[in-house]
Amino acid sequence: MTITRRRLIAGTTGVAAAAVLGAGTARAGQTGVPEWIRANARPVGDLRQLRRSIGGAQVVGLGEAVHGTAEITRLKLRVVRYLVEELGFRAIAFEDDWSVGTLLNDYVLTGRGDLRALVGQLSRESRTHEIGELFEYLRSYNATHHDKVRFAGAEYFATRQLSYDAIDAYVARRAPHRLAELRRDLKPITPHLTDIGAYIQWYRDDVQNKELFIQRATAVHALVRDLPSNREQAVIEHHARQIRSFYTAFSLPDEEIWAYRDARGAENVRWWQAFTRSKVIYWAASAHTINAPNLWFSVGAGFKNVGTYLHEWYGDRYRSLGCTFDHGTALGPVDLPPAAPDWFEYQLNAAASDQFTLDLRSPQPPAVREWLHRTARTRGLPDVPGSYLTGDSLSTWFDVLLHTREVSPTHRY
Repeated sequence: MTITRRRLIAGTTGVAAAAVLGAGTARAGQTGVPEWIRANARPVGDLRQLRRSIGGAQVVGLGEAVHGTAEITRLKLRVVRYLVEELGFRAIAFEDDWSVGTLLNDYVLTGRGDLRALVGQLSRESRTHEIGELFEYLRSYNATHHDKVRFAGAEYFATRQLSYDAIDAYVARRAPHRLAELRRDLKPITPHLTDIGAYIQWYRDDVQNKELFIQRATAVHALVRDLPSNREQAVIEHHARQIRSFYTAFSLPDEEIWAYRDARGAENVRWWQAFTRSKVIYWAASAHTINAPNLWFSVGAGFKNVGTYLHEWYGDRYRSLGCTFDHGTALGPVDLPPAAPDWFEYQLNAAASDQFTLDLRSPQPPAVREWLHRTARTRGLPDVPGSYLTGDSLSTWFDVLLHTREVSPTHRY
């Protein structure tokens, strides 16, 4: 099955990515897995148990099995609050566009802008009241604290006019002698359509010489990169980096965009952590956040994902938290049937609580260790019956699970 460009643009790559790993079988259940789950599951009423799980992490991947479920989104917001207020995290990298993210960062820092309009520019699955609550919280926190929490989009896939305008304005102000040189390359590649989806379609289908766009975008980045270094220049260079990524990505065959997207996403998260000099929460679908060297979708896609890069770069200072579920409905609506017997979520039904955390680093008897370390399988694309995600093991992909038995759709803004 072909992975459509629409999925990549709208962010539904993440939706598709879904739950993540660890096949539970009857044999594992008979040798102690359900008992271990019941003994180690902790109700989410008190998240203080996450302190030990997260330890000294500099980046926490906060994954979600699917986008567009109210219970998981609100649980993630609770985790964000805990990480911010108790563990000192001061930056969020979000699975959405960098250019829109700069406007949302301005909102959470200053209150400028119309939140409803800003959320309306995010990918479709994020245009919800529940995601709005995240920004309301960040704004409220920043209004009463000196040490602010900053927000960034970790994606290039909908880079808008404002990135081009920011580069032009900066060069005009700081290096006017190079403005004509900049505009020779920047103006021809500035989008002529306000609908970025339509612009991508035009670029993909109608532009014959895509290499020229990539060369111009590369030249813009090189010019900005060579300007005197300061924090404002670093942001402007990052705008240019996203423009270059945008044109490069959409010149690739569809099957290559997956790997390209996650490689750039990982670089963006790492850049944001270095730029803010802060501990970072990476909010995304679990297929992006997990450590997954052998990630594979049954629809025929395997790629090196963000979490794998982050684990390579940060080691034990990267922790993977996954918000999983058993069944319910997601925004769409999309029906999410109960976990199949060979999905790891199936075993999680053994817990007494309907919503709980499970630290996969807890002491394990041999049978549990075997279950956690075997190659696993879980839900794939929610709208593709029979699809699944596999590769690696539950213990490789996650440090902590935050499981919800039944989920319901988020509410459109």
